[in-house]
Amino acid sequence: MSSKLIIALDFPSSVEALEFVSNLSPNDCKLKVGFELFVSAGPEMVRELIKKGFDVFLDLKFHDIPNTVASVCKAAAKLDVWMMNVHASGGSEMMKAAHNALDDLHNPPKLIAVSVLTSMSDEQLQEIGVDALAKDQVRHLARLTKKAGLDGMVCSAQEAILLRELLGNDFLLVTPGIRPKGADMGDQSRVMTPADAVKAGVDYIVVGRPITQSSNPLKVIQEINDEVKSAIL
Repeated sequence: MSSKLIIALDFPSSVEALEFVSNLSPNDCKLKVGFELFVSAGPEMVRELIKKGFDVFLDLKFHDIPNTVASVCKAAAKLDVWMMNVHASGGSEMMKAAHNALDDLHNPPKLIAVSVLTSMSDEQLQEIGVDALAKDQVRHLARLTKKAGLDGMVCSAQEAILLRELLGNDFLLVTPGIRPKGADMGDQSRVMTPADAVKAGVDYIVVGRPITQSSNPLKVIQEINDEVKSAIL
């Protein structure tokens, strides 16, 4: 079974990221490259990780006018990434444009949308003018995402059961904010353990600091993979 674990490479430089990755196996995890690492190390970082055999999730949350997002998605696809994302709050036309830009590629990356950031609480949503609970906003954006033809979405594991019932089993759910038992919550508000996330219907779990800041990352990776496998059986 392919690992459901995606490790967030939240490092400030390619040197630190590659040093960390040198001890990992593509069989045990996939890798996520976000803003910090991409801005500091650029597309070459992504190419290097793919050259090492890893599936790479390019987490840049594209959000702009439809034509711009379509163009940048096509450019990102040329890096041979496994998956990329856009912001669902960009709206249906933007998401459709992104989907259409990849539709004619021979082996397009998976395209998913971000719903509500897992760091945001109901109160924070209200602060920016969203008069809805996080779970209701996620439900609304999820419908838009599937209608636009995307492969899935990023969501909190706490909304996974709801989205499975709403959108079926062929819609990918990718969840950050995963914290193994005993781990610090950090800046996440809506969190869940790896086992609970998988039981809730999540396809891939994203874990960063509990692994990258651990004194024994390989041990944590093994424990998470074992926990996920046990939850599936």
